[in-house]
Amino acid sequence: MANSDRVKVRIPAKAKKGEIIEIKTQISHDMETGQRKDAAGKTIPRHIITRFTCTWNNEPVISADWHQAVSANPFSSFFALASASGKIKLSWFDENGEVFEYVHDITVE
Repeated sequence: MANSDRVKVRIPAKAKKGEIIEIKTQISHDMETGQRKDAAGKTIPRHIITRFTCTWNNEPVISADWHQAVSANPFSSFFALASASGKIKLSWFDENGEVFEYVHDITVE
């Protein structure tokens, strides 16, 4: 799913070559640990995002494996070196096989 409405991202539209830019992301996700119970006392099944990746023109920028200790609606902030214009792709993978993606075009001058 490209540019999921569950994702909030802050990435500049332009950067100077060699500039270090900050990329901020947040995804709306319950990150259910499988340890809580519902009102009827039944265990709520585990459902978490297990992996987050960022690529710039298909080159890896960051990759993180997430576990059940990550909070609901996880926020990430990291830095990348602006080297070339192109596409920054952010991907979140949950353990049910669902993938949330966001693609951002950036111009490097």
